[in-house]
Amino acid sequence: MRNREAIEKGEDAGLAPWAQRAARSRGRVHPDPPHPYRTAFQRDRDRVTHSRAFRRLQYKTQVLPYHEGDHFRNRLTHTLEGAQVARTVARALGANEDLTEAIALSHDLGHPPFGHAGEKVLHELMAEHGGFEHNRQSLRTVDHLELRTPQYRGLNLTHETRAGILKHGTSHPRYGHPVPLPQLGRSPSVEAQIANQCDAIAYHTHDIDDGLRAGLLVWEELFDLALLHRALGAAGSEFRGADPDSRPRLAIALIDVMATDLASASWERLVASGVGSADDVLASEPLVGFSPEVEAQRREVAAFLHERFYRHHLVVRMAAKAERILRDLWRAYRSDPRQLPPQALKAAEGEPDARAIADYVAGMTDRFAMDEHRKLFDPHSHV
Repeated sequence: MRNREAIEKGEDAGLAPWAQRAARSRGRVHPDPPHPYRTAFQRDRDRVTHSRAFRRLQYKTQVLPYHEGDHFRNRLTHTLEGAQVARTVARALGANEDLTEAIALSHDLGHPPFGHAGEKVLHELMAEHGGFEHNRQSLRTVDHLELRTPQYRGLNLTHETRAGILKHGTSHPRYGHPVPLPQLGRSPSVEAQIANQCDAIAYHTHDIDDGLRAGLLVWEELFDLALLHRALGAAGSEFRGADPDSRPRLAIALIDVMATDLASASWERLVASGVGSADDVLASEPLVGFSPEVEAQRREVAAFLHERFYRHHLVVRMAAKAERILRDLWRAYRSDPRQLPPQALKAAEGEPDARAIADYVAGMTDRFAMDEHRKLFDPHSHV
């Protein structure tokens, strides 16, 4: 049986010089004895996937709410799709797949309900208390809000995973954090950079796919996007109008062309930079990214989605409804924090009530937030 030491030796021999090595991790806030056959980064990944916050992603909106259809992406499926792409790119670049996956799986754990509308309204409501930012909240979730052992709070992840989650998140002193924040370099690790870029690959692709499925985007609007023509050309396909077979083929082709370009362009950049260690990466400029041509085409897709999908009147109406629900919940809890469950107040003991409320609201699923709103504001609802 391959034990942990054998896996770590395999990392030393098989990974590129710029990759993080589990055996050289800077450790955890609370020392844990090593596992006999799992590396430190593998344990991080497993702790994340077994967490409550990870399971709750299933009922958190990506763009379209879960109740609009069974096949639209939610925050969990988005996370899994992004992690799969990230592992593929990490393998191609000789980076640490386990660390890349751990970061990709945990980067959205602190995301509130109702997608970016939820983050926007929480940031506004928390303006006088350090604001709200999902990367920082994801770190707060794994460091403090999750409970897995009576010995300490949080999942007690490694420094490398924690730094990858935070990336460049706000360091505002009023954004409470119960343990020291991970020290960040000039750039994130290669693994964190991969997870970040593959997150974009995943959401660009599935937002187009979901928009088409929902009828909020139409094929003719896509014809001028260079990246889509590039993707289908590489796949030997052409647009076929409203043919339902074209939509999944388009998603596959988009992921393939972007991931391939990301791996190729990043490899060239990493080799040309001369970085000889993971520490060199932290001291350098970001090195993982698309070629200039594909990056320009990706930005064109992002602008298109912002204008035609995220600003679609039906998406705007859904977001406005979500904002009203969260504002109402916030006002109710702020007027009397005793309406919060005792464990929510205890988790933020010693911090302002506003942070306890933000933690509680951010942890809600869409479904729970709507149920809680009904309990608080519908006089005929059970509390």
